[in-house]
Formats: sequence, structure tokens, C-alpha cells
Amino acid sequence: MTPVWRADLGDGTYRNPVLNADWSDPDVLAVGEDFYLTASSFGRAPGLPLLHSRDLVNWSLIGHALPRLAPAADFAAPRHDKGVWAPSLRHADGRFWIFWGDPDHGVYQINAEHIRGPWSEPHLLKAGRGLIDACPLWDDGTGEAYLVHAWARSRSGVKNRLTGHRMSRDGRTLLDEGKVVVDGDRIPGWFTLEGPKLYRHDGWFWILAPAGGVETGWQGAFRSRDFFGPYEERTVLAQGRTDVNGPHQGGWVRTPAGEDWFLHFQARGPYGRVVHLQPMTWDVDGWPVMGDRGEPVRVHRKPAAPPQPPEAPATDDAFPGGRFGRQWQWTANPGAGWTVEHGGDGLRMACVRGRDLHDLRLLPHVLTQRLPAEAFTAEVELRLDSTEPGARAGLAVLGDAYSWIGLERGDDGRVRLVHRFAEPVAERERDAAPVRPAPEGPVRLRVEVAAGARCRFAWHTADGWQPSGPVFAATPWRWVGALLGLFAAAPEGQGSAGTAVFTDFRIT
Repeated sequence: MTPVWRADLGDGTYRNPVLNADWSDPDVLAVGEDFYLTASSFGRAPGLPLLHSRDLVNWSLIGHALPRLAPAADFAAPRHDKGVWAPSLRHADGRFWIFWGDPDHGVYQINAEHIRGPWSEPHLLKAGRGLIDACPLWDDGTGEAYLVHAWARSRSGVKNRLTGHRMSRDGRTLLDEGKVVVDGDRIPGWFTLEGPKLYRHDGWFWILAPAGGVETGWQGAFRSRDFFGPYEERTVLAQGRTDVNGPHQGGWVRTPAGEDWFLHFQARGPYGRVVHLQPMTWDVDGWPVMGDRGEPVRVHRKPAAPPQPPEAPATDDAFPGGRFGRQWQWTANPGAGWTVEHGGDGLRMACVRGRDLHDLRLLPHVLTQRLPAEAFTAEVELRLDSTEPGARAGLAVLGDAYSWIGLERGDDGRVRLVHRFAEPVAERERDAAPVRPAPEGPVRLRVEVAAGARCRFAWHTADGWQPSGPVFAATPWRWVGALLGLFAAAPEGQGSAGTAVFTDFRIT
């Protein structure tokens, strides 16, 4: 399969972004000749995606570390901008570790012997509201372990500072009450300091952390001889003369060839937070220099590594045996029976009964994946088997506003083609195009996404593709880019409402 977005230019160079989709708040890790990356997953399940690469340019999605969000009851319904914020991925004491902050519950960690799991159950290391962006450090020179985290003012009334703790090496206990190690209010011009990543290098404790906000900020570096400070700071990456706004938080990695690289995100509205790769060196004073003298690069030579075929996280899905691929996530913790495994191809989704059919943003059983590029076409075939009046299923572009096209069973028992949308402030959806009779059997559906995430929906008839409704401008959630979604639903009632079958999902 040819990737929709190709970062590897095939001539020994790459272009940014290397991951042109919403892999928000990336952190990266090198273990031997392999690189691993995780990212924020917020309220979607499974959470904590795990990506693999051999050259930092070509990436594949190999799984998720968090099958269900915790506490489970809190994520039985969609919590689109809550949940897993800014995880950190580390390898220490023979185990992989992921730490993250949930702004409503506190700092969690999970760990595993192997990257593909099994992963431990989430352990709440530090309870409290507003604790975000947690990162551990195991200092093998002294045997000590540490934790640093940021603060969300929306929950705690505190922001622009980083708090540090000594921690037990098993990652289960903090050994002190914590201390503010960097106070952004004391640094002229710095605000919204967050997203710290903690390292030990050249005799220094290093904290790489952005400030200034995701849209307009910069990447900072802090160093101290003592973990608890005092730290001196420097701006090491900023937009400058480029068109890469932000640039925001990420992680530093050293390759087996001894090269240093920095992965960070750029906020791109409805496309979410796409991931850029910057070369990194050290100046004569021992400070990191990222990109082209502190500005993001657009094209650069690839890291020194064995040749790799062009690769990006999967998008297409034939749904073999009724199972869906790793690229899909539910908008809440999944329920039993939402999909039905079977012997052939095609995703058989139950038309889950509920009271919130008027608003897709409230449904937990929407299966989603990221927008994979700036411009693309997504297609899927749909058959509505449910005979329940009001049952419906479709293809959606989901965000703070949304639009979907699909099939609905009318009160007269006939299937009709519908196209609906809802504005950000609307409490229920409206028709985006006249309701029309649908042909017998499956219908092919399509959404064309152009620059600016402008979406044109269509359906296929005997006369070819027919456009439906006006152009829909996709919107992000608060922290999350817009999503492609598949869903099936039915009105409240008793017993099974039947199923809808999606086949041959593909993106070109």
C-alpha cells in the first residue's frame, strides 16, 4: 500500500511532517536499532498508540498500550478532550514505561517487559487535579529515579511551572512532597510552560519543555547540575522565518549511529498536531541546537540508518473476519457486542440503541481514525441490515462540528439516504441535503477532503458519484483534530436493533 502522505522522498532526504496526522504530544525512545513513539490519545480507546520505526522517518502503528481508559466508569461516555494527556515513553530496569497525566485524576504509569505487551494495569502514582505532562527519569549513575510534571490551570488554578519529585525505581511511590523546579513566572516573557521531558546528559539534568502556547510558542531547554535546580534556560527551537507555527513539545532521541534528533508537533487546526523531525547538535557551550540554527527544517537528509521502504500508519481496512485494524479507536471505552465477528470480510456493527441519536458527539460507539493528510478521499461501502425504524449508519467527519452521510430506515420500512450536520453550538443535527430513496443493497459513500479540511460528501449511483450537500469545513475539538468515523445506531427500545455492515474502507 502506498502511503497517503510520503515523508521519505526516496533520495536520502525526508520532508516534514514525518507523521502528517494527529499524533499529538509525541515522545520517542531508542532501544537498540528500533525507535518507538507514543502520543496523546485523550478520551479515545484503545489509548496510548505505539509506533515503530527504524529510521525516524518511516513509521508503522504496532498497537496500543492501554486497552481501556481508567477509571473505566468516567470514560463510558465520550470525553473528547480529557483522558490521556502528553505521555512519556522510557526504557529502564529491563522494562518499557509510559507515564501520563490525566488532568482530572492525576499521574498514571504502566509498564511492560516487551513493547507489544502485555502492559500492566494503570497505577495512579500521584492523585490530584491539574497534574499533566508527566515524565520520569532513572539516573543509572546514582541509582535515583525522578518525576517531573506540569500543571493545567483549568483544574488546579496553577500553570507555567514544573514540579519535580524523587521517585522509587519501581515507579509506584513518590519519595517527597515535590518542589517547583522551574517557575515560568520568574522568566521574563515566558508563559504556559508545559510538556516537560526529562534527561541526563553530559553531567547535567535536562528538561526540554515548550512555552508560549501550542499555536504560537517555542521549544525551551533547561539545565541544572542538581535535579531540584536552579535551572538556566534557553530557547532552542522557534518558528522564525518558517511557516511551522509552534513548534511545540516532543522528545529527543540518540540513534545507534550517534546522531541526535528531536521530534515535536505542529498544531494545524482540524488536522490536529502533526509530527516534525529536526536534526539536533550541541553548541560550544553544551546547549542543544535544533533544526536549522534554531528554526524548523522543511526538507533534510535522513538519519543515518539502513534503507527502509516508505511507510506510514495504515489507513485502509478490508475488515477481515469482521475485525477492524489498529488505526481505529472508539470515542469511549468499548462495550460488548458493538461489533460482530464473522467468517467473511466487512465490519458488522450493531445498531446500538440510545437516546443521543440527534448528536454524534455524544455517542461512545463511533469508530474513528485520524485525518491522514491535508488532501485525500475516503470511501466505504455500507449496507443497513437493521429493520428497526430510525436505525441508521454512516461515514462521518467528526469534530466540534460534524457531518455524516449514510443510510436510515424510515417508518415505512424503506431505506433512505441521508446527509446531516451539526454546528459547534447546535444541540442536534440537521439535514445537509434532501432525504432521498436509497437503492436496494449496499451503497458506496465518499468524502473528499481538500486543503483547509474542506469536505465534500458524495454517494455512488448507477449514474456515478453524486455530490451531496454543501462543502463542510471540518473543525477540531479543543485539543484534538477532526476524525473520520463509522457508526451504527438505533432509537431506544428493547432487544437487538440489528446491524449495519461496512466493507472496503480505503483512502486515496
